[in-house]
Amino acid sequence: MKLLLILSVLVVACHGSTVKQQRRFPDDFIFGAATASYQIEGGWDADGKGENIWDHLVHNNPTVVQDLTTGDVAADSYHNYKRDVEMMRELGLDAYRFSISWARILPTGMANEINPAGIAYYNNLINEMLTYNIQPMVTLYHWDLPQKLQELGGFMNPLFSDWFEDYARVVFENFGDRVKMFITFNEPREICFEGLEDLNKAPYLNTSGVGVYLCAKHLVVAHAKAYHLYDKEFRTQEGQCGITISVNWFGPATDSEEDQVAAELMRQFQWGLYAEPIFSAEGGWPKELSETIAAKSAAQGFSRSRLPEFTEEEKAFVRGSYDFFGVNHYTTVLASATEHKEVYAVPSMMDDLDVGYFWPEENPASASPWLKLAPNSIYYALTHLKEKYNNPVIYITENGWATLPDSGLIDDDRITYYRSSMESMLNALDDGVNLKGYMVWSLLDNMEWLEGYVACFGLYRVDYQDPARTRTPRKSAFVYKHIIKNRFVDYEYEPDTMTMTIDEGH
Repeated sequence: MKLLLILSVLVVACHGSTVKQQRRFPDDFIFGAATASYQIEGGWDADGKGENIWDHLVHNNPTVVQDLTTGDVAADSYHNYKRDVEMMRELGLDAYRFSISWARILPTGMANEINPAGIAYYNNLINEMLTYNIQPMVTLYHWDLPQKLQELGGFMNPLFSDWFEDYARVVFENFGDRVKMFITFNEPREICFEGLEDLNKAPYLNTSGVGVYLCAKHLVVAHAKAYHLYDKEFRTQEGQCGITISVNWFGPATDSEEDQVAAELMRQFQWGLYAEPIFSAEGGWPKELSETIAAKSAAQGFSRSRLPEFTEEEKAFVRGSYDFFGVNHYTTVLASATEHKEVYAVPSMMDDLDVGYFWPEENPASASPWLKLAPNSIYYALTHLKEKYNNPVIYITENGWATLPDSGLIDDDRITYYRSSMESMLNALDDGVNLKGYMVWSLLDNMEWLEGYVACFGLYRVDYQDPARTRTPRKSAFVYKHIIKNRFVDYEYEPDTMTMTIDEGH
């Protein structure tokens, strides 16, 4: 009997060990955190930096921001970058994703005038990170176009891809000897749709179903030019170059064929517009999306589709221009062919789409109304990409949760969200998704665009009333540190919130 009891204990122990081993993240899986230049740097006109479209918007139209704030100082990372790196060390991060302010290093946007102080700032940040073996992941463009280029048409100007290629060359030449991961653009949909039609991002223009599509084409061509520049002239630096696209999961509201079609159209309009030309075997625009816009354009009296065509040479140039697929993922939205539909301006991208959508009511909501916890949402999105694009290398370059400014340091809802995300990623890894890393949004509280400082995404709270912009870890910082250190999700781990101090992880 005693022997049987011992054997039973061993079997249970071995089974538990096996399950635990199966649910561990690989040793080479990269854990990190992400930020964006305008949201944290401040120093908006310091040391020769030029004006960007967000500087211009908040200074000339301040009421568009929910709490009437600006990013003029923000978290003041321009003067506090060493503290930011210290926080990375406290967490034990493998990598840190940040963006370069185009106007900080090229004040007019053009490469004929390089700002030495801007180059020095990013060199200091990169070198400080590397001192502690933290890998820099650099985004070239995170929504802060130099205002001088916007005045020339910005993303709607067909010369935009040349301007971006010139800018990319300056970045590769100055930082590529130490930076081994480059992202060209962050979230093309948000750049083109939210900035040029939806009035939700700078430059805050409504271009009526035309500019959004011009932007889409010029952006993916600009991405391809930067990628091929890196591939041909800077590959000896032994790095990688990719793009980040917001890929939330868009599922059908019901099992009906009509809702299945609506969900596929939603995916094409939301992210396929930008991903398909780069990642698909055929290249060019998604088929159904292209046909829909062409039919709508013809019915509206346009002599040609408002979605500009690719030449065969352009298709070939853009197709395959990636080393990895960066995915920003936050939530799930459901699509309906008949319900939740609204009337939109004609012409417009949303009128072209003609699909109703909604967030499931049962899913817990964050401080940002668009962000709800959707269990296994990451799994659905990543397995879809795996099947659609022949299992590319994927990094989750953003994933996070918003709380209110007065919610304190005990952010259990954020912890629940992150643990759910981790389980969803492990499910994706179990299904063979080529997922290599994960970046929390965000390392610290930041200026959340038109939400201002109302929505807080940081692992670290920033005290904006303190001129020093003191950073303090939230409870979620300790939980994330524990996950990074142990490579699995431990639901029994509970940090001592009475003595919340973080020791350096490196």
